[in-house]
Order: sequence, then C-alpha cells, then structure tokens
Amino acid sequence: MAEAKKEKKVTNFQYLKDKMAEKVKGVFHFYERPGGTLEFDYKFFKGQPVERYHLSDGERCELPLGVAKHLCTSGRYPIHENKLDENGKPVQVIGKNVARYSFESLEFTDIELGRKDEFIPEVTRVE
Repeated sequence: MAEAKKEKKVTNFQYLKDKMAEKVKGVFHFYERPGGTLEFDYKFFKGQPVERYHLSDGERCELPLGVAKHLCTSGRYPIHENKLDENGKPVQVIGKNVARYSFESLEFTDIELGRKDEFIPEVTRVE
C-alpha cells in the first residue's frame, strides 16, 4: 500500500514538473521601468538547474508555465494607508497593490496563469 502511494506521488510530481515546463506565449510588461529590461534567475524544483532570464518591456516571448506564473504573482508590492477603525483608533491597511511587472498571456487559456478575464465580449445575433 505504501509503495502504491509513493509511486502515485512520483507520478504526480513528474506530471507537475512537465506541466510547469510547458511553454506559453505572451507579452512581458515592465511598469516600473518602461522600455527597460528585467533580469532574474529562476528555478522551480529542487535539483533543476538555475536559469537566467532577460525580459524587455513589451517583448513577446515564450516562457515555461512556471516562470509565467511567477511573473503574474510576484511583481507587486503593497502601499499602506493609515485609517481609523470603528473605535476611532488609527490602523494601517493596504491601500493598493502596485504592479512592478506582469506577463500577459497570448494563449487561449489564461486560467493556467490564475488570471480572470476582465472583458467578456457581448455576442449579438445577426438575422
């Protein structure tokens, strides 16, 4: 029984590694430095080699899904504001999150990147 669970975990882990290595096409946006280049090292799984990425603002590129997800979720920082709570005491709250950079997928399925479509077109029937 324990061997079957271990084999299933290894199979699921290999599936996840393969999924994160799939290439997705998209456009990189660097809001912090328009026209600039972002350089970073990335490794998703232990034992994998560290890869260096150079992405320029507005560049169309093909990246592994794991890197694309990282770009969609990591490039934000909060700006805190001071407000009064219901008792009149000052408290700090997150006023807004500022995006440093993002990756806009050109693939059909943005669900993979954890994004929701903001615009849903209205379809009208022509008779």
